Amino acid sequence: MQLQGEPSIAIQGLTHRYGEKAALSDLSLEIPQRSIFGVLGPNGSGKSTLFRLLSTLVPVQSGTIRMLGYDVAKDQQAIRERIGVVFQSPSLDRKLTARENILFQAALYGIGQREAKSRLEELSEALGVQDQLDIKIDKLSGGLRRRVELVKGLLHRPALLLLDEPSTGLDPLSRLELWQSLEELRLEHSTTIVLTTHLLEEAEKCDRIAILDQGRLLVDDSPESLRKSTGQIVFSVATNEPSRVVEQLEKQYGYHGSIHGGSVRIVRQQTDISPMDVYASLGSLVTSMTIGPPSLEDVFLRIAGKSFS
Repeated sequence: MQLQGEPSIAIQGLTHRYGEKAALSDLSLEIPQRSIFGVLGPNGSGKSTLFRLLSTLVPVQSGTIRMLGYDVAKDQQAIRERIGVVFQSPSLDRKLTARENILFQAALYGIGQREAKSRLEELSEALGVQDQLDIKIDKLSGGLRRRVELVKGLLHRPALLLLDEPSTGLDPLSRLELWQSLEELRLEHSTTIVLTTHLLEEAEKCDRIAILDQGRLLVDDSPESLRKSTGQIVFSVATNEPSRVVEQLEKQYGYHGSIHGGSVRIVRQQTDISPMDVYASLGSLVTSMTIGPPSLEDVFLRIAGKSFS
């Protein structure tokens, strides 16, 4: 039983190996109740292994995981009754309708017909699929299928929802609608949401993120705090001659700028650069210049010493 104030997930000293390869190494992490928590990392970082462990698909080898007050190694059934899981790979039967898929899930959890119908109506309306319930899955778009998966995962009213790469296959509008649904879910039902992602823009929307690399936890904090922690500032110089701007910055300041379309991006420590000096030195080469905080990719580069991609 989870106590008030106890984290939804508490991980201590978690190590998991595939043969000689360590997919996770001595991982310790806490995920607060009622938060949207992202696990961010490039391919091979260990986030998929962590998701499988949290989903109780593979046994814990070393260390401990407590979820909703239960020990994953000892209380798997109790945990499975209280969590919802939406995998990256579709779990819907393409030959059945959305309604049939969802009601089959209700039967698996022993939810009575009347209650299942009530929950189906509530969730399908909340997630915007009420008009697609009687359409076969193979006729639905990727975004609609993803939302039907969410209805399935939420039907038994889990206290904790696990999402593996939730934006996979979704267009920008569907991604926005998905996140609106997740925010409403957290606010209205106090659900804790944990998702894995390799998309930096998706991680930006989380309350907190854990950044993994090669099976190790690099950092765990809010996106805003992580950006501030670098002490960096980012200049974006709009110009019609980006190559000349890069050359002049290198020659005059020793700064390395990267070209992105019609702009040049410079990441520097806040203490060693004057925005007005840079702007004045570039003169007519500049059409405009903006200043802002670093991105999560900049954070990863500074912490891991390599590019996120």
